[in-house]
Amino acid sequence: MTTNRPVALVTGASSGIGKETALALVAAGFDVAGTGRDTSRVTPLHGVTFLDLDVASDASVTAAVQQVIERFGRIDVLVNNAGIGSMGAAEETSIAQAQDVFETNVIGVMCMVNEVLPHMRAQRRGRIINISSVLGFLPQPFMAAYAASKHAVEGYTESLDHEIREHGVRALIVEPAYTRTGFEANSAKPDMPLEVYAKGRQTVDRVMAQAIRDGDAPTVVAKAIVAAATDATPKLRYTAGPLAGRARVLRRVAPAGVFDKQIRKMNRLAG
Repeated sequence: MTTNRPVALVTGASSGIGKETALALVAAGFDVAGTGRDTSRVTPLHGVTFLDLDVASDASVTAAVQQVIERFGRIDVLVNNAGIGSMGAAEETSIAQAQDVFETNVIGVMCMVNEVLPHMRAQRRGRIINISSVLGFLPQPFMAAYAASKHAVEGYTESLDHEIREHGVRALIVEPAYTRTGFEANSAKPDMPLEVYAKGRQTVDRVMAQAIRDGDAPTVVAKAIVAAATDATPKLRYTAGPLAGRARVLRRVAPAGVFDKQIRKMNRLAG
């Protein structure tokens, strides 16, 4: 089967940002393949073909991309949305736990890119949209492993974009702020908790929970992703929502001392 409509592949499309992105891309005229770890339990979405995918498995990635190519004939947009969260102080996070975060949030992105990019180069067009976070350019105490993974995604994507432009393909970054999803509830807790960090960790956990409750709807992020997918002249970075935009400005213009104090104030940390 082939289609005359543009084709988008969205990872982590079973809920939250991924689900709203898949629906928004359908509304924008795309045929959409959405993935999840176990799509047998996913509520069907109009216009979205669901496939099982574990982005941390090379074999799973190869099989899923091949299924999309066989069904639709091409892939015009790849949205790397699948990811996992991690809470807790850096010292409380084991290397094994940090490796799990990087395996999904960073290596998973690389695996998807390596599998999809040859098809995009061959057709001389395509967009790779990697979902980062404001924590891709801001520090976040008690989320060091997660913030590190998103900083890695930013550096990887910006470097990749320079490599592939001459082949008609762009790599772009979307940076959400706090979004009303199950992120905080579904994030891994530290596997080596230490009493010395308990007070700070619990404080930041409460701050994060409230920020997510008050955060943007996933549709706000989906709108930014559709813009990245369809803009005639795309930007390298798309901040999703007003808070993300303000955070980007703060990082760029605030003096180092002011910025440092603001991070501690936001997280209700002493000193």
